[in-house]
Amino acid sequence: MAIMITDECINCGACEPECPNTAIYEGGVEWTWGGGTTLKEVTLENGTVVDANEMQKPVSDEFYYIVTAKCTECNGFHEEPQCAAVCPVDCCVDDPDHPETEEELLAKKAYMHGE
Repeated sequence: MAIMITDECINCGACEPECPNTAIYEGGVEWTWGGGTTLKEVTLENGTVVDANEMQKPVSDEFYYIVTAKCTECNGFHEEPQCAAVCPVDCCVDDPDHPETEEELLAKKAYMHGE
């Protein structure tokens, strides 16, 4: 499953530079599909096609957040999620609302990085 950041986050920012997919952003900061990936455009679940560099609304205005659709739990890059490994307050945890198999996470990595 994807990783999420709980509201126990102290906004230290240690997690953000560790993400190989650039899926972690500071609270209130807009994000893009293209950041940290090779994506040029993305087809959303509703069929809408968006430019991968188009700014998206922040998931959280208060705390660092992880864009679930970009999180691969570091599969294909590292043996464990790097955000969780460096978090000083253990607030980077499995997101029970977004279960994914290792195969799904690796397929997401391959899609985002043009493999």
